[in-house]
Amino acid sequence: MNSRLSNRIAASILSVFFGVILGITTIVGYAATALALEYNKEILIEADFSGRDLTDSSFTKANLRQSNFNHANLRGVSFFAANLESANLESADLSFATLDSARLIKANLTNAVLEGAFASNARFDGAIIDGADFTDILLRQDEEKKLCQMAKGTNPVTGRDTRETLFCP
Repeated sequence: MNSRLSNRIAASILSVFFGVILGITTIVGYAATALALEYNKEILIEADFSGRDLTDSSFTKANLRQSNFNHANLRGVSFFAANLESANLESADLSFATLDSARLIKANLTNAVLEGAFASNARFDGAIIDGADFTDILLRQDEEKKLCQMAKGTNPVTGRDTRETLFCP
C-alpha cells in the first residue's frame, strides 16, 4: 500500500514537472509580435537597427543620420520629419510607413519595399533606389521625376520593376 502511494506521489510530481517544462517551452518558443517603440525626437546617429522588427514604431523628428536599418521590418513606422540622411535602408520593408517631410538624402534604399508609404514632401536627393518598390506610394511630382532619373532594377521580394512602380516614362 505504501509503495502504491509513493508511485502516485512520484507520478503527480513528474506530471507537474513536465507541465511546468512544457509551459516554459511554450512561452519561450512563442514569437510574439514586436512591441511598437517610440524614438521620437531622439538623436540616434549611426544607430544599428539592422534586422530588427520595428513594426508600427515611431521615429518622428528623430535624427537617424547614417543609421543602419538593413533588412529591418519597418511596416507602418512613422519617420515623419526624420533625418535619414545617408541611412542604410537596404532590403528594409517600409510598407505603409510615414515618410512625410523625411530627409532621405543619400539614403541607401536598394531593394527596399515602400509599398503604400506616405512620402509627401520627403526628399530623396542622391538616394540609391536600385530595385526599390514604390508601388502606391504618395510622392510629390518633382521628387518622382528625380527618382525616375536614377531608377533601375527589379525588387527581389515583390518582383516589380522600380521604374514601373514609379510610373516612369
